[in-house]
Amino acid sequence: MAQFVDRATLHLQAGDGGHGCASVHREKFKPLGGPDGGNGGHGGDIVLEVSTQVHTLLDFQYRPHVKSGRGGNGEGDWRNGARGEDLVLEVPVGTVVRSEDGEVLADLTVPGTRFIAAEGGYGGLGNAALATAKRKAPGFALKGEPGEAHDLILELKSMADVGLVGFPSAGKSSLISVLSAAKPKIAEYPFTTLVPNLGVVTVGHDTFTIADVPGLIPGASEGKGLGLDFLRHIERTAVLAHVVDVATMEPGRDPISDIEALERELDSYAEALDMDSGLGDLRERPRLVVLNKMDVPEAKELAEFLAGDIEAKFGWPVHMISTATREGLDELKWAMWDIVKRSRASRPRPQRIDAPQVIRPKAVGRRDEEGIEVIRDPFYPEGWLVTGEKVERWVRQTDFENDEAVGYLSDRLNKAGVEDMLRKLGAHEGDTVTIGEISFDWEPSIGGDPTMAGRGQDARLGGTDRASAAERKRASQARRGLIDEYDYGSDEQADRERWQG
Repeated sequence: MAQFVDRATLHLQAGDGGHGCASVHREKFKPLGGPDGGNGGHGGDIVLEVSTQVHTLLDFQYRPHVKSGRGGNGEGDWRNGARGEDLVLEVPVGTVVRSEDGEVLADLTVPGTRFIAAEGGYGGLGNAALATAKRKAPGFALKGEPGEAHDLILELKSMADVGLVGFPSAGKSSLISVLSAAKPKIAEYPFTTLVPNLGVVTVGHDTFTIADVPGLIPGASEGKGLGLDFLRHIERTAVLAHVVDVATMEPGRDPISDIEALERELDSYAEALDMDSGLGDLRERPRLVVLNKMDVPEAKELAEFLAGDIEAKFGWPVHMISTATREGLDELKWAMWDIVKRSRASRPRPQRIDAPQVIRPKAVGRRDEEGIEVIRDPFYPEGWLVTGEKVERWVRQTDFENDEAVGYLSDRLNKAGVEDMLRKLGAHEGDTVTIGEISFDWEPSIGGDPTMAGRGQDARLGGTDRASAAERKRASQARRGLIDEYDYGSDEQADRERWQG
């Protein structure tokens, strides 16, 4: 028997964007070819697609970690990187997508609908795209952005017309087995049904679906028994059928008290339930009562005695059946179909979708692309914190090993008004400013032409104490014991024999 899974947690990692390329076109008899670095490719998205061929979330339980393809890096000769391969995951009809905080992001009820669960990172621009009239041959390129990484919770809510509710061992599984081709597990002990069962009932030339959930007991809405985990499968049922065991010998139980107890649990569950798509309040949906086990003489006598009282008290039609002898099944089937038909007619007709719908939610875990805001750093009172999706994206795209790229970032921040904000709030030269994951000492912009330097350099940063490549190499050799850290002789060479590692 195939395992049924109706809840799964996905750990998503969309593909990173490819880096842009910093390249100069070189061709014979063409000394000033100009920049020709291509852009990086977009990272692959993770997409959830509604499919009628999938009926469970079992695959996600054993493979919860999902990652899409990375975008290709740009190359010279104006060649852009390839887009990362999208990863499409098929989910059943009726899947609800929630964030880690429980917020509903999408309710996937239409086959073919696509939901972008995690968006891939954007590729970085190459130096050909960064060339301007002032900076004609940029010696840098922008880095690709990382793809979204977050967790999502998938919940499956069965899409059925009729939902069977009742106490354990009331005969719900037996009823669905004789009305449809479903073959659920049936036994004489309570809580035999551990997973919801769906069946298709044929009535003449029409069909409708029926769902059987595990038995409910008093306190199911609070987590007792198995009811809480499966009550969501009746949220989308248009009709509720109370299956009552008239032949039960348990003390304190009778058909009317059983129905009242189950209605209290449904009311408690409906209070915390959001409005379902087009079906209205769970407490106001049509109902009917099914008195089962008429093959027992005492049960049949009791059912005939209480049928009128039940119909008068609740106002719902009452049907007496026996799943063992199939007594009253035809009348019950047609009665269910009449209620289902009226329920379908009362709901608005769904519009035809020519093309699959693509849902693009707001990025989970990211701030809205609002304006830039400068505030005091809550963890470092002497520092400043610059927030805003735009400036944080600029920082993620910057290669801090390239002086020209750092100067370009400084120009972008200055043009966006970050320096003016810091100055107005009382920031001083040398204060620590944090943008995203990068912290630096603030130095107001100075005049000068940033292009009056070699490729990969910025003339305005020439007087800074940034370590050069040679200095970083020497420091590495000193750490490994290849040279003397305090000897700055002009002819000093790395002594490989001193290496003790």
